[in-house]
Amino acid sequence: GEALEVTQEVNCVIDFIHGCEDHLQKLKKQKEKGLLYGIPISIKDHINCKGHISSGGMVKFLGQVQEEDSVIVQVLKSQGAIPFVKTNIPQTMINYDCSNLIFGQTLNPLNHQKSPGGSSGGEGALIAGGGSILGIGSDVAGSIRLPSSFCGLCGLKPTGSRISPSTCTDWAFVLAVTGMLGPMARDVDSLALCMKALLCQEMFRLDPTVPPLPFDEEVRPRSQ
Repeated sequence: GEALEVTQEVNCVIDFIHGCEDHLQKLKKQKEKGLLYGIPISIKDHINCKGHISSGGMVKFLGQVQEEDSVIVQVLKSQGAIPFVKTNIPQTMINYDCSNLIFGQTLNPLNHQKSPGGSSGGEGALIAGGGSILGIGSDVAGSIRLPSSFCGLCGLKPTGSRISPSTCTDWAFVLAVTGMLGPMARDVDSLALCMKALLCQEMFRLDPTVPPLPFDEEVRPRSQ
């Protein structure tokens, strides 16, 4: 409900992920509760979700419904998270604003005269507006870091190949620099929990190219 209110104000959500209610009911029956149990998570447009498009803000991808969840979405679900919406991006994602000809302009919820940044601008706007507590963006040259900064959030671009990029819509033209998926949230603790949840056996099993190194608790400075 809150996501709907926020997007009516700033136009940040492009799609609601069907089946999330069923997924929640399934989770309730499981004995093992994952690290992200019951947490609704927003997902950037180009990350594949079964039964949905990954438009990249481009008309040519509108007819291509994805047949399976990307690895990161599968891992989030296995950890008990509930991916519930997909969020807006700039056309082609090589932009620090957040608008395209399909879904229009996303506004910054803190100031409607300003941009939320990009390219994970829909994520930044939704989380800053209170419509999501944790989201997955992606970053090649600032696409998590800029909207996090513009919207007053915390974001993390992980080291290259730390998280599986598998079955995100393949943007061949940006592969000179390793693009990374990463979490966006209101505080560092949420980012750390998300990374800890993602760096699990399920991730390493689904994508053998990811180094099987779990989250290192020692490295993260403790909150005082």
